[in-house]
Amino acid sequence: MRIGLGVMTMDSHATGILPDLKPGQDKRRDTIVREARRFFMSQGYASTRIEPIARAACVSTATLYAYFPSKEHLFGAVIEDATEDFSRQMECVRLSDGPAREMLTGFALTYARFMGDPFVRAVFRLVMAERPRFRDVALRFFDKGRSDFGRPLIQALQTLADRGEIRFDKASWAAGQLMGMVEHPVFFMPLVTGDEVQAERSPEKIASDAVETFLARYGT
Repeated sequence: MRIGLGVMTMDSHATGILPDLKPGQDKRRDTIVREARRFFMSQGYASTRIEPIARAACVSTATLYAYFPSKEHLFGAVIEDATEDFSRQMECVRLSDGPAREMLTGFALTYARFMGDPFVRAVFRLVMAERPRFRDVALRFFDKGRSDFGRPLIQALQTLADRGEIRFDKASWAAGQLMGMVEHPVFFMPLVTGDEVQAERSPEKIASDAVETFLARYGT
């Protein structure tokens, strides 16, 4: 399985807990989830206890359990909440209706900045670490990422192809290649080696290089 957002696949036989997740509707609930996210990300799932989360959120343990009947449900809410955060960030990504280079560079730069965010990597690490335990939650997380990032780009590539500016055999493959060129330096390298290891190139340079390589391959 590839864990970047460019081309993501995962086993279809996923099983696990899918709580009724409704972020943004209750301030107390959101505080609990925010504090739980902090504990899960710093301590991992197994080492995180409910009582410290309740104290940090300034609620009783009974109140926390009224919102989330188990630690499993709370973890699912944390991942769902992070997914919604990512979606809100991607609201700013609206591919302009300009020339291919301008359109793709704008997308690649936004994607590079997003994937280079240490918080994004921290959430990915958490999801991947607990994937065997929460496969349905992880699947939803990755599918949402694929939808938020991949579909707008695929649609834009098809528009460019219809205008005769690029040519490809399959839009999803082309989209995955562009996104992969951005993901590797800003996401995968720090994910594997640690956040202290950063790409030497700026996000602007990474985006520009990726688009130039992409257009050299697919441009007409």
